[in-house]
Amino acid sequence: MQIGRGHHWHYDEGDWKETKITPDLWEISYAVTKRRVGHAPENSGVPVGTEYQWYILAHQHVKKLNANDYSTEMTGIKFKLAHKRADKAKWNTKTPTQRKHLIQFLKEIVTQLEKEPIPLEFEYEGVLYKGEGVSISETCNEDFCYEVEVTLNDENLGIIRCAKSGWKMDRVDQGLVDAIGNEIYLYFEQ
Repeated sequence: MQIGRGHHWHYDEGDWKETKITPDLWEISYAVTKRRVGHAPENSGVPVGTEYQWYILAHQHVKKLNANDYSTEMTGIKFKLAHKRADKAKWNTKTPTQRKHLIQFLKEIVTQLEKEPIPLEFEYEGVLYKGEGVSISETCNEDFCYEVEVTLNDENLGIIRCAKSGWKMDRVDQGLVDAIGNEIYLYFEQ
């Protein structure tokens, strides 16, 4: 797929399991079938049977709704560790190489987090928003970063991206997205 393009999926009822390891560390497992919204163009994509291994780094926001129910949202990034073509028996990279790639990816994330964040402070519809943006370094050139993880008023909102048609962000009011994008644009104009 072309860089900057995306897919939209629906997930069937999934199976999420979690086990507490320490007060702040949990092991998770999740299994589900995901289904494309709409249909893939004829003769597009990889052959049936192709497999992937991804490493997901995500922010999960959970809110207790009642004694038995929680709402949950996740935003983040995923990094491809390996793939296996439908007509092959082996993955394109062996486990030690996958681990080396993952270590490099996580080091880049740490470097990204250690950089000075983009300060964000503005008013939108009578509400003062204050927070920061952390640039996704893989989307940066010398003058600008096209994707930034945004936290406002101590709440992680997810990743904002600069597209040809303007600023985009999932599940956030477009007016607020435009206000955030304007602040980011002004930061890079300095």
